[in-house]
Amino acid sequence: MALLSGRCPVPKVLLASAEWSLLLSRLRALVPEAFDSQGRVLNLVAGEWGYPGHAKPYLSPVDGSLLGFLPMLDLATATHAVASAATEAEEWARVDLDTRKERVSACLDLLREHHELLALLLTWEIGKPVPQARISVERCISGVKWYVENIEPMLEGRGPLGLISNIASWNYPMSVLMHATLVQVLAGNAIIAKSPTDGGLFSLTLSMAFARRCGLPVSLVSGSGGKLSEALVKDPHIACLSFVGGKANGRDIASSLYDRKKRYMLEMEGVNAYGIWRFSDWKALAKHLKKGFEYGKQRCTAYPRFVVERGLVPRFLEMYLPVLASLKVGHPLLGERPEAEPPAVDFGPLINSQKVEELHGMMSEAESKGAIPLYKGRLEPDLFLPGQDVSAYLGPCAFLHVPRNCRLYHNEPFGPVDSIVVVDTEEELFTEMNVSNGALVASIACDEPETARRIASELRAFKVGLNAIRSRGDREEVFGGIGQSWQGCFVGGTYLVHAVTEGAPGERLFGNFPDYTLLPERR
Repeated sequence: MALLSGRCPVPKVLLASAEWSLLLSRLRALVPEAFDSQGRVLNLVAGEWGYPGHAKPYLSPVDGSLLGFLPMLDLATATHAVASAATEAEEWARVDLDTRKERVSACLDLLREHHELLALLLTWEIGKPVPQARISVERCISGVKWYVENIEPMLEGRGPLGLISNIASWNYPMSVLMHATLVQVLAGNAIIAKSPTDGGLFSLTLSMAFARRCGLPVSLVSGSGGKLSEALVKDPHIACLSFVGGKANGRDIASSLYDRKKRYMLEMEGVNAYGIWRFSDWKALAKHLKKGFEYGKQRCTAYPRFVVERGLVPRFLEMYLPVLASLKVGHPLLGERPEAEPPAVDFGPLINSQKVEELHGMMSEAESKGAIPLYKGRLEPDLFLPGQDVSAYLGPCAFLHVPRNCRLYHNEPFGPVDSIVVVDTEEELFTEMNVSNGALVASIACDEPETARRIASELRAFKVGLNAIRSRGDREEVFGGIGQSWQGCFVGGTYLVHAVTEGAPGERLFGNFPDYTLLPERR
């Protein structure tokens, strides 16, 4: 199947809903065991695909079309799935490392063979432009391969925990959720994962079917997080919980785990800020900021807040507003261009129209209370099909002087909406950059290295970039958070393996816990 090709003007030929039918047919032919006789996706429970559950419509953010149905389980079935997976964990713990490596490697070979199909599924499911979807799949494959090649010293003197439960958000089903589960299995654990309700069902179904065929102890279920939490979070068979999601749900989960002897890694939201202080390299900063809009800033490491020294505001806006104007928002399956040319679109839809409505509500509230709208991007008809549903799309927006009593001031928008804050002193800079009292990343744009390092030392962010953006990272790079942006073990590199294995009695794991905090040196 060829993607769109061509140069401007963009042709009006896209992979329309009939093309989704073709992708779905290919998927069903590859893993027929994962579908019932009516073509609906099943759950993977006790090593078998079954339990169709309650069918919930599953829509594409690309154009609002129906992709299929989520097979939503009840609590009793999820509890059965957990108990069965725990039995598998006992058996898998006795499998030697060489065998585990062989089976994980075989799964990676299947993922690599069907790389393009996985990328196209991701595009339809979560709206990520195809080139970015390919990167997500490749990050999963190459990242797990790195662990296969380097895991022996990480496991020295350690044993598996047992059954790991994985609940992750919809934005990175491959490079976060699938990546984590394969590493957890490689370390000797069995896993049970919940399909994100908003996106990733089909790409995860294909990936987990491949994993199961390779003899890996994986289970995949769908259902309401609230209804299944007794099984996927609190069930005594669960030895460890890996959670990626919003702060509200994360806080509830954290409070339920504090009194239980259970390992956990809870990645939650925070307001990541970029500070601009005594700075002059505007061309370099423009490149950083434009790249930061990839996937419409639907990332836990996106920067929605810019804190700018008052005297630099004119130069900052002179650089920043053209960046916003240059962004192309449209159908994520638009034709690709040669590498030397700009992409057809910089980002596609947000995850659904409800998210767009939520952001409009936050922006309206801010404006009504005095925020100054600096920019509101428009959707260009040439980047969409005629008559296409565009309710899930939102152009880049920016606001100056957002009042403190607004949601946009304190909350992570998780979309292409920026806030600009003007400050006069370093103390104000610290305060405004630490608005959420804990974040995953932050950055400083500053010409003076000593000043930049001093400012960085005052920021409550796990990773701080100096004239550079920070990200979750891959392979050996550690990842975590400060304050309420993270609870539990840090991950990445050796720490991901340590988080899901048992070492010497009484060991203190690297992480952010209620009773103590151990933070790695910022890099």
